Amino acid sequence: MDISPADGLLAASWLLIALPLAGAAVLLLGGRRTDRWGHLLGTATVVAAFVLALLCTLQLAGLEEGRRSAGVDLFTFISSGDLDVRAGLLFDPLSATFALLITGVGSLIHIYSIGYMAHDPGRRRFFAYLNLFVAAMLLLVLGNNFVALYVGWEGVGLASYLLIAFWYTRPAAATAAKKAFIMNRVGDVGLALAIFLLFAQLGTTSYAGVFGEVGTLAGGTVTAIGLLLLLGACGKSGQFPLQAWLPDAMEGPTPVSALIHAATMVTAGVYLIARSAPIYDQTETARTVVLAVGALTLLIGAIAGCAYDDIKKVLAYSTVSQIGYMFLAVGLGPAGYVAALAHLLAHGFFKAGLFLGAGSVMHAMNDSVDMRRFGGLWRKLPVTFGTFGLGYLALIGFPFLSGYWTKDAIVEATFDRGDWFGYALGGVAILAAGLTAFYMTRLMLMTFFGRPRWEEGVHPHEAPATMTVPMIVLAVGSVFSGALLVSVFPLSGWLEPVFGEPEEAEHVIAPLTIGAALFVVMLLGVAAAWVFVGRREVPLTAPVRVSPITRAARNALYADTVNESLFMRPGQWLTRALVFFDNRGVDGAVNGMAAALGGSSSRLGRAQTGFVRTYALGMLGGAVLVAGALLAVTAG
Repeated sequence: MDISPADGLLAASWLLIALPLAGAAVLLLGGRRTDRWGHLLGTATVVAAFVLALLCTLQLAGLEEGRRSAGVDLFTFISSGDLDVRAGLLFDPLSATFALLITGVGSLIHIYSIGYMAHDPGRRRFFAYLNLFVAAMLLLVLGNNFVALYVGWEGVGLASYLLIAFWYTRPAAATAAKKAFIMNRVGDVGLALAIFLLFAQLGTTSYAGVFGEVGTLAGGTVTAIGLLLLLGACGKSGQFPLQAWLPDAMEGPTPVSALIHAATMVTAGVYLIARSAPIYDQTETARTVVLAVGALTLLIGAIAGCAYDDIKKVLAYSTVSQIGYMFLAVGLGPAGYVAALAHLLAHGFFKAGLFLGAGSVMHAMNDSVDMRRFGGLWRKLPVTFGTFGLGYLALIGFPFLSGYWTKDAIVEATFDRGDWFGYALGGVAILAAGLTAFYMTRLMLMTFFGRPRWEEGVHPHEAPATMTVPMIVLAVGSVFSGALLVSVFPLSGWLEPVFGEPEEAEHVIAPLTIGAALFVVMLLGVAAAWVFVGRREVPLTAPVRVSPITRAARNALYADTVNESLFMRPGQWLTRALVFFDNRGVDGAVNGMAAALGGSSSRLGRAQTGFVRTYALGMLGGAVLVAGALLAVTAG
């Protein structure tokens, strides 16, 4: 429904975007005058946005089930010929869910950043970029058309570049930011082409117009649109083949990693596919490709996570893998949309908590990220150990914690396809669950247990309350969110106005059997980590001689090598060839002609001596030549 100013808070939902955007503007334009209180303003704007999002959601929930969708018309954004794009917002159960996640977890990360960035001279600028990031992500999920989504999409890309490169004097950070920016532009091309195609075919970019008319399009056109949207989603969510940027994004401050990996940027691709469900429901081919991308990526991330010693890199590859689970779920169509979003919300809690816990460990270890230099920290960092441990258990799917409810639901839905492809995908998902238990247990053992392996001068200490309180809140969410979303207050009922009434699943394999298999695989992963890491002394340096599989995992299955070989090197060769042609061809022809004219004019100029006798001799010579030529013609 369209709402009027009389409709209360829903009419003011535009403030969700305006508040953090205004905070970013004040902090960036105010300069050093805002240094003393800039972090407080940046945090307050996001907390206020969360309160407003919560109130708007409560008002939306109070509406009749068929009317739980509020449109807010703002202004004309583009008006040119047949293209008329209104800037407006759509506050429905799907956008409300993401708004709560973004502002809720975002608020905790802002509070945490007050302590984490306390001694950084650029703290005010950091909070300005965080506010800009949150505002752009809120525009992405609240816009009521694909153009508004695209504006927020690009805003998120800009803000992520600024945050990853926050410490731009570090070459690694600057390189990682450029890598993320360029790889995201590849995906953005796909999204832009999909929007162009939608307008060319349907004459509109609004969700209502597109989803109402998509059934009239030819099957091939719908498939092309679905695949192009998927390309955009792969870029933002770090999915194959555009996953290589996501682990490198760890070069930014740790709160950035938590924000990108838990509540904002990487969830954008899942949101895009879920929001475009009416399109994907029309094309089995596009959904199959989404399934394949999700399964392949979750396995790549799980394998790579087993081989790294950088605590943030392990968590980064874990995010790649967990987002792969979400893509696997949305690729299942109506049977998987809610399961994907439930896992996305639970992941927002435990992954944010894990990254903030990693930041607490780094805070205690003089910013070291090498787990081989940790050990025995559970005594020194009891709060960090407790909250991190709960996030770890939730991630590996320990019974009755959040991951147990949400990840199991995805695996069950995968097997419920009932064909060989579903069985294969389900097998991959179970295998990745075992690998997840292995690499996360390895991380826990190397970081918190065993003999202290600290470098000289390191004195581990617990983080201040501004850092530990958000970690505790997220740990509570890691424990209870899954059960609340799946069993107590089912997310399927809340999202029914968006995806329709869920059908009763016909289980090919009993859920209890699948749950038992996942539990056994999890225990095997934990046991394998204990055998290979827990009962052995951790060497301070990684072994040089390793198996080909370990070497491949350490190199992220050679993703960068493949990208360099297929895209970067040919691009370099083409650039060199064009430069050579430009220098020797175009410039050579122009410079050669100029040199020829200049040389000939110089030589001709020597004939102008200024002496009359020289000119007379020239005239005599010419006359003799002319006379001789005439005599020769006459004699002939």
